[in-house]
Amino acid sequence: MSVNNKRVFYVKYLANQIYADILKARPDVRLDRLENESPEDISAPILSAAHAYQIGAARDELAPHFHVHADLLRRAPNLLIVSSNGAGYDPVDVEACTAAGVLVVNQSGGNAHSVAEHALGMLLTLSKRIIQADRALRRQANVDRNALMGTEVQGKTIGIVGLGNVGRRIAALCRGLLGMNVLAYDPYLSATEMAERGGEKVTLEELLRRSDYVSISCPLTKESHGMIGAREFASMQKHAYFITTARGFIHDEAALAEALRNRQIAGAGLDVWAKEPPPPDHPLLQFDNVLASPHTAGVTKEARENMGRIAAEQMLDALDGKRPPRIINPEVWGDYANRFQRTFGFAPG
Repeated sequence: MSVNNKRVFYVKYLANQIYADILKARPDVRLDRLENESPEDISAPILSAAHAYQIGAARDELAPHFHVHADLLRRAPNLLIVSSNGAGYDPVDVEACTAAGVLVVNQSGGNAHSVAEHALGMLLTLSKRIIQADRALRRQANVDRNALMGTEVQGKTIGIVGLGNVGRRIAALCRGLLGMNVLAYDPYLSATEMAERGGEKVTLEELLRRSDYVSISCPLTKESHGMIGAREFASMQKHAYFITTARGFIHDEAALAEALRNRQIAGAGLDVWAKEPPPPDHPLLQFDNVLASPHTAGVTKEARENMGRIAAEQMLDALDGKRPPRIINPEVWGDYANRFQRTFGFAPG
């Protein structure tokens, strides 16, 4: 077996050290690390020789010149695979990769339990007004507990936008633990598929109108960008809560702030932002009925280890010629297979 004839690189960080441990156990794989500040004389040879790029999923943690776009693809002519550390792949221009014959994969499902638990935690905290109670106790004496009256979740309706790995787990928790009714909007699934995943298929408009809680769990795509704006917030019930553990830019932050200011909805739980982390003076952080976290829904010890492991296993399978299970752009397979065969001398199957 040739030594280090398969070249993989990453920038700044991996989901977990287990990724590096698994790849370094293979004598035919070389793993290089770059930093956001790596000079051109260091980064250029690594990009030029690379067959695979294990890329961070958080766009603001990665220097723009290491986002995968047409320019980077020109600097990495041998690149075959771009693999996101997470389920999201914001720093990757999938269309540019497809045009270049580059396969894009993610680690969908690897952090589903952690993200779903975070969404449920936000739902309960908002409903019981725990964050307001905590702040009141820290700010004033003789707190009036009746002014902090919450609501029970039992039997209420949650509307889940995106019934993939995370959404279906949220549905299972809400139905199983809390006896909630689950509505779901996902244009890529049939009513039967959604019922099997625990949700009733409805339009986005109906979901917003009927739900006591709206949870966003879909990926950021051209279709979902800006999907929740002023009109959508106006469609929600005044006692409803908006929760997102998906990606920034799916909801309009200015429109959400306006909806909260006008008391069109009861509050929000936000784990994702247009700029991450958001500045302390961000308008949405000024509301006591907004529960905020800096994209930490999937940041647990268990999730990070699981993501690192499945990323490493998927990468090695791909480099060994197997078809990866989590392909984002399956339409590229023919071009990718031809490029792979020219590079390694055998066709992937």
